[in-house]
Amino acid sequence: MASALRWYQARLASRPLLTQSITTAVLFATGDTMAQQGVERRGFRNQDLNRTARMAFYGGCIFGPAATTWFGLLQSRVRFPGRPNLEIVARVAADQCIFASTNLFVFLSTMAVLEGTDPKKKLESTYWNALSKNWMVWPWVQFTNFKFVPLEHRVLVVNVVSLGWNCYLSYLNSQPSADAMAEKTYPPDV
Repeated sequence: MASALRWYQARLASRPLLTQSITTAVLFATGDTMAQQGVERRGFRNQDLNRTARMAFYGGCIFGPAATTWFGLLQSRVRFPGRPNLEIVARVAADQCIFASTNLFVFLSTMAVLEGTDPKKKLESTYWNALSKNWMVWPWVQFTNFKFVPLEHRVLVVNVVSLGWNCYLSYLNSQPSADAMAEKTYPPDV
């Protein structure tokens, strides 16, 4: 275990963006698999590999690079010398008001486009619910992250906590919209 951590630390030092992007892709795919197997109980034979691939793509190509860049920006630009707690609160506020809301918008829109559905409908049916849930969890995580975790490990901390969050987002994203539910007849037409 110690050698794996040293290897990861060396990769972070030499190629931080690539390392964090690959880590994020793996953990987003893991969160989706947790949703499909642990929450939805699909069974491995019914695993939607396209859905898992979409999550891995989003994590590795969009979220990983964006979060890595964002945390660096917060570290360098949101500064209150001599007032560390104010600095942390300001970073959390910026993270939640700017990055979290934007990332959630981009996530839901990207998933809709990749699924061939209407991003506007996806956003209307899930955005505010997901954002309100985000604000119940992530400010506390980020406060702890910004206070105690070195910059180079912040994306990893977010990714580990995101296993549960991505499980939730994947499940939420996979649910039919209210319009689709309204079009169904009960009992289903045969």
